[in-house]
Amino acid sequence: MSTSTAANAKTISTPLAKYPRWASLLVLCAGTLMTILDGNVVTVAMPAIQGDLGFSGPGLAWVVNAYLIPFGGLLLLVGRLGDLVGRKRMFTTGLAVFTVASVLCGVADSRALLVAARAVQGAGGAMTAAVVLGMLIALFPEPREQARAIAVFSAVGAAGGALGTFLGGALTQALNWHWIFLVNLPLGVVAWIAAVRVLAPEPGEGLGRGADFPGAALVTGALMLTVYAIVGAGSSTVTTTVVLALAALVLLGGFVLRQARAARPLLRLRLFRSRSLSGANGVQILMIAAMYGFQFVGALYLQRVLGYSELWTGVAFLPAPVLIGVLMLGLSARAVGRFGAHRVLMTGLALVVAGMLLMGRAPADGAYAVDVLPAFLLIAAGFAAAMPALTGLAMTGVGPEDAGLASGLFNTTQIVGGSLGLAVLTTLAASRTDALAERGERLAAATAAGYRLAFDGGAVCAAAALVATALVLRRSTP
Repeated sequence: MSTSTAANAKTISTPLAKYPRWASLLVLCAGTLMTILDGNVVTVAMPAIQGDLGFSGPGLAWVVNAYLIPFGGLLLLVGRLGDLVGRKRMFTTGLAVFTVASVLCGVADSRALLVAARAVQGAGGAMTAAVVLGMLIALFPEPREQARAIAVFSAVGAAGGALGTFLGGALTQALNWHWIFLVNLPLGVVAWIAAVRVLAPEPGEGLGRGADFPGAALVTGALMLTVYAIVGAGSSTVTTTVVLALAALVLLGGFVLRQARAARPLLRLRLFRSRSLSGANGVQILMIAAMYGFQFVGALYLQRVLGYSELWTGVAFLPAPVLIGVLMLGLSARAVGRFGAHRVLMTGLALVVAGMLLMGRAPADGAYAVDVLPAFLLIAAGFAAAMPALTGLAMTGVGPEDAGLASGLFNTTQIVGGSLGLAVLTTLAASRTDALAERGERLAAATAAGYRLAFDGGAVCAAAALVATALVLRRSTP
């Protein structure tokens, strides 16, 4: 997210008065919806992509990770660049990059081209996501209207989760997986034209103020090497994995040193003095690791074990994101106000742990209504309770001058948790499946056992988040 949001809100409020604010909000929601749809629409199409392009089990995760890594690694940099060149310019450029990359994904006929195009998509997604909150705050500086605008924005996110899963299944089954990307072409063109016409222009601070490009290179490289080491752990030698992990640590250490000494760092290290901010970001990495793993492995379980088509996989997932959206807009905020963010977060994480453990019992001949749906609903209810509470805790005690940076950090750790969780849990599933298959186990039973181990791994991540919340965040809870 961009920095100096409070100051910029005052600076930009006069020009924005000439533009329709709620129409501008709809444009921002449309741009964000594209990135949310893309994350969910791909999950259901994974088996079709694997069968067509010949990805290995662990390698298939790179269809997601290739998007997540540049998205998370570039958020801080492009947020700062948005302040320098103007947020509207960054937003519209991001839409254009995302749309062109979507077309490249849609016409991809090789693993290398698809993964490369997904990486460009991730960069475009970061360019749009990094500036949205700052633009929204500038559009709606009055607290009550701002709360309404954020509610609309949150509802679009929840709807995007539900629509993405369903749309991915429908397009893949009715046409083919290429269309889950090609559908972004008309959506992107319309959103770009609307953004150019509706959003207010912003001059920005000027590139002369500077941005920490070396810092961005260090943190993105560290993240890429970390995920690569985890994904390749099952097929690489121990020496190779250790070398990659050490190289990632060196880059991360270089990033920290750079931020401590740079005149205009991407990430001001003093922010981490806040126990609430540091703890909330750590908890989020663990929680999102579990959630991404659940969504990815859950779709594979429905298709490869229970034999669901892409369309019916999307239908089967619908109750979870719909419940998340309903609870987030209707109950979560009131629950936090009445019981406190810490208690609501603890309750939500406990529900996620219970749902993951329930999915860890799912048999090879399971029934959706008995073995899947209850777990889906538990996990969805837990996430709906935990996420708003966690967001509030992450922003507790952050001054107006650091609000944009703290928001960008929160988005970044979300992507880090998702990519690392996906890499770890898919590697666990593939390793268990291969080991059982080599011992003569039936493929269906071996595959189900691999997915059960992944769900158990997700339960461990959520349980670790629960413990961290109890130990670290209690003292920082207002």
